[in-house]
This record gives sequence, C-alpha cells and structure tokens, in this order.
Amino acid sequence: MNPVVNNQTTNILVVGIGGQGVMTASEILSQAAMREGYDVKKTEVAGMSQRGGVVSSHVRFGARVLSPEIAPGEADILVGFEAAEAMRWSHYLRPDGVAMVNRLRLVPPVVSLGLYDYPEDPIAAVHRQGVAIHAFDAGAIARELGDLRLVNTVMIGAIASNLPFPAEILKEGIVSRFRAKKPALAELNAQAFDQGQAAAMAAE
Repeated sequence: MNPVVNNQTTNILVVGIGGQGVMTASEILSQAAMREGYDVKKTEVAGMSQRGGVVSSHVRFGARVLSPEIAPGEADILVGFEAAEAMRWSHYLRPDGVAMVNRLRLVPPVVSLGLYDYPEDPIAAVHRQGVAIHAFDAGAIARELGDLRLVNTVMIGAIASNLPFPAEILKEGIVSRFRAKKPALAELNAQAFDQGQAAAMAAE
C-alpha cells in the first residue's frame, strides 16, 4: 500500500546513544523518502547529542506532513540502536508497529550518575508489552565485516522491508555516498545492508 496514494503517513522513531549514528540514520531515511517524492519532516536531536548522551529522531513522510513530531502510540517503526533506549521509547509504537533493536547495552550518563537504574532485561520488557520486536546483534555483524561504524547501515537494512518503497532505493542511497571515492567502503555498506535485512528476518 503506497502511503502517498492513500494519504497515509509513515512514522519512524530512531533512538540510541550519542555517537552511534542515530542522526545519520534518520537523515538517510529522510533523503530516500524525498527521492521517492514524499513530503518529509524530521526532528532535530531530542536529548543530549554528545557522545554517551541519549538521542532520538522522529522521521515522518507521506503525501503531506504538517508536523515532524510523532505522538505516543503512532510510530510505525522503532529503530533502537541500544536496547534500553528501545524499551524507553517503545510506548511510541502503534499496536501493530515493529521494533528493530540492536541488542547492544550501553550505560548512559544518567545511569552512571545514579539518576536512573539500567533495566535488567530491556528486550524482555519490550516483549512483555506485546510489541513485535526483532532483536539482533548489529555490532557482531559490523565486526565480522571489519568496521563497527557499519552498525548504522546494518540497522537501516533491518527496517528496509517495512518501508513503503523498495529496499533497493534505500540501499542505493547509502552505497552511492561511497561509490566514487571509496568503492571498497561502498561494497562493505552494501553487505552490511543485506546482512541487516537478513538478521531482521531471522530475529525473533
């Protein structure tokens, strides 16, 4: 179902810790949607964007989008770069929404300072809410490919099959950034994207 034709809006919430590439991921998603002719709105960082601080970005696209903000209970896709952050934002998902979550556990400063406790098992906590969650180790995939920075592309690949345009559109948007000057990095990103797709399909 094409949301442009049906006047629907796709809502994607990307969350994680500063330095993981949350904002880069949301920018890649926004650019791909714009290339497909969608009206796109995206928030700036919500929270502390410095390395280690919690970060979130709202991406909305459709035939016409008036506000960049996603209301609780209206996100179609939750992209969690960090497990506890995915749990913390899971109430933003709609009942039939999907959570794609990296199993990575990073302790943010608010926990180190004793202001909050880190949840014992954030993935299980999301499961108990009845959310359709696909959790996998994106870092392991990136390490196997030889570059931890590829986690970003792995996570984008993981949600590609849930978007209202072909996955190849999103993949090409990533790979084309490196093809001319860094062909080896372009190939690595293509592999990371494909493996992210596969991991999401295989995840519980």
